[in-house]
Amino acid sequence: MFVCICNAYRDSEIADAARNGARTACEAYEALGNGPNCGCCLDTAEDIVQQVRGAADARDTALSAKTLA
Repeated sequence: MFVCICNAYRDSEIADAARNGARTACEAYEALGNGPNCGCCLDTAEDIVQQVRGAADARDTALSAKTLA
């Protein structure tokens, strides 16, 4: 689905940017080529980034714990 109409960014693109290291919606937008314009989408984009980053951080924590055991 489109999250950012101004830049035509889809939820999958924002999620990919988060998987590739973006930690905020603005970082994701910059990675995709343009920062936010009107800002109406930032809450939704931030939710997507945090959901993806939360899953990645949990996975990293589990791997670290497994390595230490």
